[in-house]
Amino acid sequence: MEFSYNKQNGSLKICMPPELDECSVKDMRSDADLLIDTYQVRHLIFDFSNTVFMDSSGVGMLIGRCKQMHYRTGTSKAIHVNDRVRKIFRLSGLEHMIAIEEEEEDHE
Repeated sequence: MEFSYNKQNGSLKICMPPELDECSVKDMRSDADLLIDTYQVRHLIFDFSNTVFMDSSGVGMLIGRCKQMHYRTGTSKAIHVNDRVRKIFRLSGLEHMIAIEEEEEDHE
């Protein structure tokens, strides 16, 4: 697993890898889905602190997890998004699906 996670109070924070591409998202999809189901996540937080590159595979992975949270009536957000990743969010339309926040806020 190239990413790490932290769970707390119904929230799951996924620390994204430096490169979010086809190789890194291959296992990440199923691992994230398993974590969301296992811990009954209500708030999903993508932490982009270390991410410098993201391609369409990364965008697809984010959309899938965002839809999963929507079906559960949960929320998705991204934190620590650099300018390069923010541009990809804007161009792909992710900014309309996943809220971008500068800092993490507590839920519950």
